[in-house]
Order: sequence, then structure tokens, then C-alpha cells
Amino acid sequence: MLQSLISLTDHDVARVTDAVRQWCSAQRIDVDSSEGHRALTVAIDLVQTKRGEALFEELVQRLNRE
Repeated sequence: MLQSLISLTDHDVARVTDAVRQWCSAQRIDVDSSEGHRALTVAIDLVQTKRGEALFEELVQRLNRE
């Protein structure tokens, strides 16, 4: 996961962390929990494959499907 973050721009890292924090807060889940780590992994995947999309909304949709 850390290697994936290294490949992102500073802007994308900020987008990922903001979306994951927002999702974790809405779900009342600790970012450092296994669910928080899963959200981080999904958010990284989304930002790498769907630049310009609404990341938080995509994250919610993807995590609701899993």
C-alpha cells in the first residue's frame, strides 16, 4: 500500500486521505482499523484509475458493493 502512495502526486495523496477520513468519520470507523485500511486501498485504486472523478462518492459506492 505504501508503494502505491509513493506513486501518487501530492494532490492525489490529499484527495485519498480526505476521502478516507470522510468515509471513516461517516461510518464511525477508526482510520487505523482494518476497515479503514481497506478504504485506503480502495481509494488509492480509484484515484489511480479514475482521475477527475468524485473520489468520495466513488469510494462510498465501491465499499457499499463489497
